[in-house]
Amino acid sequence: MCEVLGVSKSGYYDWKKREDSSQQKRREALKKEIYKIYIGSQKRYGSPKITKKLREQGH
Repeated sequence: MCEVLGVSKSGYYDWKKREDSSQQKRREALKKEIYKIYIGSQKRYGSPKITKKLREQGH
């Protein structure tokens, strides 16, 4: 796999051990919030209503 990606083995494993960036952590938190809203609406809300709910919550 490393040959296909053009990276060294040590570079790959260093990347795997690295902590998520703050931006990645924010994205994951937002995904969880979107999913919570979607499930709370009994899977009826689409992106416009989910966006409205997120904005109401201050996102």
